[in-house]
Amino acid sequence: MERVEELIRQYLDEAKLMQIATTNSGKPWVASVWYVSDSSLNLYFISRRKRRHSLELEQNHNVAGTVVTPHTVGSGEKVRGLQFEGTARECSGDEIKRAKELYLRKYSKAEDIPLEKLQDKSFIAAFYIVSPQSFVLFDEINFPEEPRQEFVIGK
Repeated sequence: MERVEELIRQYLDEAKLMQIATTNSGKPWVASVWYVSDSSLNLYFISRRKRRHSLELEQNHNVAGTVVTPHTVGSGEKVRGLQFEGTARECSGDEIKRAKELYLRKYSKAEDIPLEKLQDKSFIAAFYIVSPQSFVLFDEINFPEEPRQEFVIGK
């Protein structure tokens, strides 16, 4: 399991875009968002509060998602990808500062993110934190015989 966790951390560091799935009244929705991760494998993203996925998170904190680095060849290329399930909510207090610090490390334009405004609930955007409960690493490169590797947080 240590190798799987190590590869998950590496993959989260390399990739930049994740797809997050939310639901409302049984109807699923998927959105693509720029993200960062922390040492506890939490994922942070920034989004406008009025976007569908942000509104749905207010009603239902359960999410699923995926992270995939670009594949250039297409069909037939060895696949690496990461799926997760967990919960998500708007960041508060020190989490907002932590999310911005992580963004600054990964994205140069993050310095434009107005930290003081993000602490204001009436501002148009917010940081969100995803707390995964489990990941599935699908990796035909490192695990050609058994590409599906499950990792449960805290196990």
